[in-house]
Amino acid sequence: MHTITLDVASKNLKNLILHTIKEKEETVIATDDGSVVILDESEWSHIRETLRLLGDKDSLTALIESHAIREKGMRPEGIGLEEAFKDV
Repeated sequence: MHTITLDVASKNLKNLILHTIKEKEETVIATDDGSVVILDESEWSHIRETLRLLGDKDSLTALIESHAIREKGMRPEGIGLEEAFKDV
């Protein structure tokens, strides 16, 4: 992630957007009043999904339990990928 000023961003907006999409790298645009972050839309979708899963108590519990099982060198029981994503 890199930070640029609003003046630099406004002069190079098209290139900034193309770079952000191509490199999947966030860019902070800083002003005297605060900052914003530009990021690729697909990356934002992934972040939102992660936040949704982490906010769901059942999903978070299952994730933590699975990691604990993997740390013991075992494989968590459960359904396969096809079954898990059959509705997607």
